[in-house]
This record gives sequence, C-alpha cells and structure tokens, in this order.
Amino acid sequence: MVRSKVLIIDDDRNSVRFLQLELEHEGYEVEKEYDGLYGFQHAVRENFDLILLDIMLPGLDGMEVLQKLRQGSDTPVIMLTAKDAVSDKVKGLDGGADDYLTKPFAIEELLARMRTVLKKNAPAERKKVLQIGLLTVDCLTREAFYDGQQIQLTKREFDLLCYLMENHDIVCSRDKLLEKVWEYDFSGETNLVDVYIRYLRNKIDYRFHVELIHTIRGVGYIMKTKKNEA
Repeated sequence: MVRSKVLIIDDDRNSVRFLQLELEHEGYEVEKEYDGLYGFQHAVRENFDLILLDIMLPGLDGMEVLQKLRQGSDTPVIMLTAKDAVSDKVKGLDGGADDYLTKPFAIEELLARMRTVLKKNAPAERKKVLQIGLLTVDCLTREAFYDGQQIQLTKREFDLLCYLMENHDIVCSRDKLLEKVWEYDFSGETNLVDVYIRYLRNKIDYRFHVELIHTIRGVGYIMKTKKNEA
C-alpha cells in the first residue's frame, strides 16, 4: 500500500513534533518546515498528497503560501491555525484551502478531515504503468519519466497526464477533461484545461523536444506519438 505523503508547515516545533509522531503512527510519510518561504519551496519541489499549513509563519504567512501554491498547484491544503474568526476561515477557503481547522483541536478530528480530503482528491484506480513512446507513468507511485528522466508533476498535472495517456489516440474535449480530471460538471467558457495543458507541454513536449499533446481546434486535446517518437 502506498503511503500518503504529508508536508507540515508550522513554526511551532512542539506542535509539529506531536503531529509528526501521530501521523507516522497512522502510516503517513511526513516532512516538515518551520518557515513559510521554505515551506512553499519544499511544496513545489516535491509531490505531496496533502499539506497542513499554519497561517502565522515567518518568511511568508500561510495565506501568502496558499496564494502562491494555487498559482500552479492544487495539492490539497488544510489550514491549521489559532485564528478562528469567520473572516479568516472565509479568506482561507476562498483562497483555495480544502479545509480549515482551528487550534487547539483533537487529533482524531484532524485525522478524520485528512481522510476526507485525501479520499476526495484520490485518483480513480488505474493500471499500474502507462506508456506512450518514451513517456512512462507509474500510477501507483505517481512517478513520470521520459526516456529515464524523471518529470516533476503536481497532483492535477499527473491526473491529467494519466487520463490523456489512458485515452491516447482519442480526442478528449475540454468538458470531458473537466468532468473526469477535475470532477466539474461544467459547460461553458473556462481556460482551466488549457492552462494545465500548457504546464504539461512545458514539462514534457518542450523540455524533451517531442510532440505528444496535440490540440484539436474547437474540440480539445489528443495524446499520440509520431512514428519517429514511438
């Protein structure tokens, strides 16, 4: 069974140590940072399944960290803070947090909320390995490689890549991608899919000088290889 990887960003070292022990006892893999800026850098450098984020932090405060994360990552975030005003909760949730828990809290409640957030964001079960040309993804370890070189992807980028690879040589409409990857039942104007397709192209097509993700004008996207890339 793959262990969920959690990053704690909190400057209260005693609290962090307690959380680390409790979460590791529950089977989570835990990493930690005590500074907002270092926490943000750590969060974008590695793939995490969940981030526990305090608000009052040195370097960058938690709201700033959340704002910067949401510019390119949709890793689930639970805010853990002593700030219990309704306006603070609204600001955190509107800023992209998946949940907001005020201190002090019972560890059982945090664990329950973590399970809910992780379950909500868990990808559908897939085949273990997908491969198109020199591009390979392992859906269990959530790792992607091109010709042996690892590709660092956010959770949503990885889910989008897997869906495109599962449906290779099939045109996927923007609405279908929103429904299957983001679980949005939405029809209308949005550039969300286009933004994440650009992220994937930057990390795969442009980096390795290949053409795997193709645009079908007015419809959506398709993943396929050329003969010399197969």
